[in-house]
Amino acid sequence: MQLQSGKKIYFASDFHLGVPDSTSSLERERRVIAWMDSIFTTTQELYLLGDVFDFWFEYKTVVPRGHVRLLAKIAQFTDAGIPVHYFTGNHDMWTFDYLEKEINVKIHRAPIDAEYHGKKFHIGHGDGLGPGDHGYKFIKKVFASPLCQWLFARLHPNLGIGVANYFSRKSRIATGTTDERYHGDDQEWLVIHSREMLKKQHYDYFIFGHRHLPLDISLSNGSRYINLGDWLKYDSYAVFDGESLELIRKP
Repeated sequence: MQLQSGKKIYFASDFHLGVPDSTSSLERERRVIAWMDSIFTTTQELYLLGDVFDFWFEYKTVVPRGHVRLLAKIAQFTDAGIPVHYFTGNHDMWTFDYLEKEINVKIHRAPIDAEYHGKKFHIGHGDGLGPGDHGYKFIKKVFASPLCQWLFARLHPNLGIGVANYFSRKSRIATGTTDERYHGDDQEWLVIHSREMLKKQHYDYFIFGHRHLPLDISLSNGSRYINLGDWLKYDSYAVFDGESLELIRKP
């Protein structure tokens, strides 16, 4: 796909709306919306790479309350004909069809490939990829199972969402203890995963969220691994203008 004159592709991830409390979550949501307002006229496509919400579960007729400002802003993009790609993350994997039907986002449940101006992208949230983290990979399979989803849906929303929000507020993300240290090329699972993929075919950019640390790492043959960071601390995002990709974070 070719970019239109003056248009760009934007990538952001890990807003984690809902934690650690309603006041700070709302302030973060307003920052996200201000950013989206600032890019609206230059956006050709927008990628939201998962964990937009710290918890999300769709009952047949009920969704978690709140976050209406962000949902309305996304709808403004899609109503204007701007594609918005929404990746499910490990915190909002129980996204089903509500957002797709209500605000017309394109839901992705696994990494995808895309090509813009001859540059090849591999794009995903990043959870469960690469070596290690076998405990989480097992839990993800359990949570992704139709049986687990059916059983959770049997809980009344007041109980189900209430319990989920309780554990969400107790999470490492909510309490500010996320790991912000780069572990090195031989310990960063997504870097290892990207290098393994390069053995099979070339990508110019690997773009992931999940890690919460803004990273821009050179791989082989001009390929780059980009981790978008989060909006709990960095307000970071990436932008591709047709020639180059830049990872931007607040000063």
